Amino acid sequence: MAVPKRKKSKSKRNKRRIHQKVAVPNKNHCLQCGDAMLSHHACSNCGTYKGRAVIETE
Repeated sequence: MAVPKRKKSKSKRNKRRIHQKVAVPNKNHCLQCGDAMLSHHACSNCGTYKGRAVIETE
């Protein structure tokens, strides 16, 4: 079985792991109120989705 001859430095280890990050979700703006919301989700502020009221809000 192969065994490394030298210890990998912290910078080499971190350069290898640089692509293993969590992506930030994209946010769109609501067409009715202009508040930030997730794509393909109902707006938490006004309760609309694609121009229709789907959640009753006050």
